[in-house]
Amino acid sequence: MPKKPSFQQSMNRLEDIVTQLEKNELELEDAIQLFEEGLQLVNQCDQQLKGFEEKVNTLMKGEEAGE
Repeated sequence: MPKKPSFQQSMNRLEDIVTQLEKNELELEDAIQLFEEGLQLVNQCDQQLKGFEEKVNTLMKGEEAGE
């Protein structure tokens, strides 16, 4: 099973996809494929951000309890 890319790797790939799509030089099929990949990356990044947020909230609650 391939390792999930890091948040930064996913964001870098999204930037590459946007750049390629903005050039408007791709065949329609290729553009759609890139768009689909971009949507998957957006969903993955969103899940990772939610996980980061939960972790920060947990850490903050621990800090507040320890005060």
